[in-house]
Amino acid sequence: MKQSSVIQNKTLFACVLCLIISFTQNARAVEIQEVISPGGVKAWLLEDRMLPITSVSFSISAGSSADPLKKSGLSNMVSLLLDGGAGKFNAEEFRRILEDRSIEMSFSVSKDYFSGNLKTLNRNRIKAFEMLNLAITKPRFDKVEIDRARSRILAEIASKRKDPKEIAEEALWSINFPGHPYARKTIGSNKSVGAITKHDLHDYVEKRFVRSNILIGVAGDITPSDLASLLDSTFPQPSNLEGKLFVETTFPSEAGGIYVYQLRQSQSNILFSHIGLPRGHPDYYGAYIINHILGGGSFTSRLYKEVREKRGLAYSVYSYLLPMKYSALWLGGASTDNRTASQTIQIIKNEWDRIHKAQITMEELSLAQDNITGSLALRFDSTSSISNILVAIQRQGLGINYINERNKKFKSVTLKDLRRIAKKWIDPDSLKFIVVGEPTGIKKGKLLKPK
Repeated sequence: MKQSSVIQNKTLFACVLCLIISFTQNARAVEIQEVISPGGVKAWLLEDRMLPITSVSFSISAGSSADPLKKSGLSNMVSLLLDGGAGKFNAEEFRRILEDRSIEMSFSVSKDYFSGNLKTLNRNRIKAFEMLNLAITKPRFDKVEIDRARSRILAEIASKRKDPKEIAEEALWSINFPGHPYARKTIGSNKSVGAITKHDLHDYVEKRFVRSNILIGVAGDITPSDLASLLDSTFPQPSNLEGKLFVETTFPSEAGGIYVYQLRQSQSNILFSHIGLPRGHPDYYGAYIINHILGGGSFTSRLYKEVREKRGLAYSVYSYLLPMKYSALWLGGASTDNRTASQTIQIIKNEWDRIHKAQITMEELSLAQDNITGSLALRFDSTSSISNILVAIQRQGLGINYINERNKKFKSVTLKDLRRIAKKWIDPDSLKFIVVGEPTGIKKGKLLKPK
């Protein structure tokens, strides 16, 4: 590495460290501003003048679950092609402009949202915003790029069929949401991907990439007035082409059980699921603390201590809450030897049962609260992470002052709250386990067949 690069990296690390220390010492110093452009485009901005960098994140409120049934994977294909040529620039020209100016641009898709990210040095900021505008308003979707993306996706689909983690995830979504768009694969299928046309891609952008459907977060060395002028020139003009996208709210199946997918390997990959809580539910903060105690607190969690420390059954074991736009899950996983898969599942169920019976101590509560509130500043490690956080807060409807109020909400949860929430929301009998491998000792497992 060149000496200049080392110096730049050290400078960046020092600036980020200063930001984290400042945030930790004075959470009230975080001031998020709502910027509204003359044309009515809204964005949340957190100014950070330490480096001449601007990061932009945006989210479109329609992900792969809103794809047409026969064109599943459409959102994913769009995400792969937006930087593949736009306006007068073909793919090679477009990407060379980004590379020559050190502009980072990327797109991704989840079941609920289509997302984009832009990061640029301020000296190239105007050009960076121009290129983002071209990507989301005038994508070319040239045939050669479509064919290349389609081949890449089909190869990925074939690879995922042999990946135990992917097999388990696909089964988990199918079992929890049979018949619902959540059960479809974000990447699509061979048939659906093969059916996607250039017209479908353009129609997707025209109908979904509209101002009323976009949430924007910006962080870095940019003023509200400079941002306001760039918002109008970057994001799509108001349109009457917006399609009405309907995805029904749903609930995961409550029936528990063990599902086994036979795959010849020495390890058993285990995923488990349980009904979760919507992000806006009053009990969410308490449930988050319970999850931290149970399996989200890394080395301090009960599952880690019982499964790995005491018995050495798995290298990692974890759990987390997944609130979604149309449903909510409580998820977790582990990987263990085929011979110990049954034992690992039983330990997870035992810990779930202990939590359900409200066997939680004040020491566990205090430790979890300290860890959760103390780790907040670590999320602000770059302008890109900050802009993504601003978008996430908007998506979840948490309010512009959430960052300053978050720790108070967690600190206000009492032991009595935890015990009530545990009895209300935790049900060991509704746990679903998906096991991929050749586990021994599982007598009541329901055998899954390859698709």
